[in-house]
Amino acid sequence: MNKLRTGIPGLDDLLGGGIPAGSTTLLSGRSGSGKTIFGMQYLYNGASQHDEPGILVTLEARPNDLRAEALQFGWNLSDLEKSGKLTIIDAASSKAGLPTSEKFALKRGFDMEALAETIYNAIEETKAKRLVLDSISGLTLRFSEPSEVRRELYRISALLNELNITSLFIGEIDDSSTQSRAGVEQFIAQGLITLNLRENDGGLDRDLLIWKMRLTSHSMKKHPYVIDDKGIQVKKTQTKKKNS
Repeated sequence: MNKLRTGIPGLDDLLGGGIPAGSTTLLSGRSGSGKTIFGMQYLYNGASQHDEPGILVTLEARPNDLRAEALQFGWNLSDLEKSGKLTIIDAASSKAGLPTSEKFALKRGFDMEALAETIYNAIEETKAKRLVLDSISGLTLRFSEPSEVRRELYRISALLNELNITSLFIGEIDDSSTQSRAGVEQFIAQGLITLNLRENDGGLDRDLLIWKMRLTSHSMKKHPYVIDDKGIQVKKTQTKKKNS
């Protein structure tokens, strides 16, 4: 089984070496848990350490805001873009009714067919190996029924699997006891990781839990993590592994 290393300190060991190639993983978490940082770190490490081009599809934040945020951790996304190692698809500006100068973007509002076509074209041109979709929560609000959410996300996931893209779908949750907003997103993914943010003794603690990761062994324990000037780092704790 070929696996792609996330490069996030402490995480790949918990995943039995990394994320299975060609799979889709749902990353869920509350606001402030570090989901977008996780996604950018996954793409940056793939491009800079493993020569694996990546695509960042942004549905919420504008590209320049993400570039500025990444620089706080020493990740120069612009340099990777210039070298062809990273591509940003801007699906956020049109939703806000704002112009965009990005090469890959949705130009007129938002449409699932147009999004899928833009993703496909970007993959074909860049030969990408990794993709982050941030965030699918904006998609779920467009549909009234969970079955519609599941159908549309499955279509995109199936396309990415067919192209052997190892993808990360980022989702927002309001309650750490849940796994997704619509209650169906986790069923279209081969992997599920939650980033938990909870109050503890007057402060906030973060921990990560791998609920499933098919075709690889993985930890079944909660693991604390921190966000510092280098990004996310998962702290080591005693682990128990299972075969999925």
